[in-house]
Amino acid sequence: MSVLDDVAATEVDRTQDRMSHDVWLPAETVALRAEARQAVREKLAPYARVIGQREESVDSFPWEAFRGLAQAGMFTVPFDAEFGRGLEYPMLGTCTVTEEIAYESSSMAGVYDGQCILVPQALSFAAPPLRARLLPALTSGDEAFSFATTEPDASSDLSVDVMQTVAVEVDGGFRVSGRKRWITNSVVATWAAILCRTDDRMTMLLVDLKRSPGVRIGSPDLKMGHRGQVTADIVLDDVFVPRENVLGQVGSGLSVAISCLTRGRIGIGAAGVGVAQAAVDLAVHRLRTRQLFGGPLGKMQYWQFKMAERATEIECARSLYQKAAVRLDRGDRAAEPEAAMAKAFGTRVAVDTVRDALQIHGGYGFARQVSETGESVRLEELYRDAKILEIFEGANELQQWVIARQLIGRDVTG
Repeated sequence: MSVLDDVAATEVDRTQDRMSHDVWLPAETVALRAEARQAVREKLAPYARVIGQREESVDSFPWEAFRGLAQAGMFTVPFDAEFGRGLEYPMLGTCTVTEEIAYESSSMAGVYDGQCILVPQALSFAAPPLRARLLPALTSGDEAFSFATTEPDASSDLSVDVMQTVAVEVDGGFRVSGRKRWITNSVVATWAAILCRTDDRMTMLLVDLKRSPGVRIGSPDLKMGHRGQVTADIVLDDVFVPRENVLGQVGSGLSVAISCLTRGRIGIGAAGVGVAQAAVDLAVHRLRTRQLFGGPLGKMQYWQFKMAERATEIECARSLYQKAAVRLDRGDRAAEPEAAMAKAFGTRVAVDTVRDALQIHGGYGFARQVSETGESVRLEELYRDAKILEIFEGANELQQWVIARQLIGRDVTG
């Protein structure tokens, strides 16, 4: 059987169920985790290995899993009762779902982050009629949405001086020209929240990608990993955007973007936890079943101590993203330094744990597939996927700077 066929993931025990105890989480979040795990098992798992291996293209966008998760109610989690579930802790719930998705597919967690964390926060700044028109299509999965701040020369640095996408005010709205890069879902998205320079400030605009003359979507990027998170350039050539599509106020685009990216960082921290949890579960399974020198590999004290260390780090990373999410749900707009800590620590733990799990599996971890027998372990995919978590939504070096500014003071750090 080819790895590109529908291959189920290796059946392993979920060590989280005996190592992590939700002693303080709200009952709604505990129940949502169980619901999300079932939805992932039914709607994502059958496609996950194919999603992780096939090369990016417009046709490879994972609509089956995307719409399956939406049909299971996962896209309603971030929203109030008018459009969604009306949870008391929606950010905590959304991050919990993200972790469960990432356990099975890190790239699908990236897709979910765009659709259900970044874009919903951007749309919270939209006028009520626009929200009412768009949110049903988002929560149902009928339409994909994009969030676009990054440019070829503007990523972690979103200062107005480097922003090259320009919106010029005209009668009834704006004319927008520029290029956005690495934009998740762009090859299939109907709408995109796009950060633009307006004079000496920035403005976030909602652009109709399908019906606006002057919009061109580039070819899908071919990446090392996260192949299910299909990205491409958005090129805008004198695109008209009506004034009612301003998100927030004219000139307030940077604050809108930062509020979205803060949430996105917490979500990516949660994704890192899901990836690390998947890797440690595979590692534990291998340590228990692999016989070496007359006994199980897990008898070696080095790996006992290493996995104990990783399990502790995973638990710390999980607590960090949960704490940051709860701070947002309680009305703290910044949620720092926990948001930066959750992103930087959770994603580093993911990379470190996947690397250790691959080492434990030896050649089986390095191989995409053993051709003679058809055996396949997920670790090659997890290894390719994990690295991007340390880069996007604000590189981890940037997160360390955010933490240092809180710790030492901006008057010293700048």
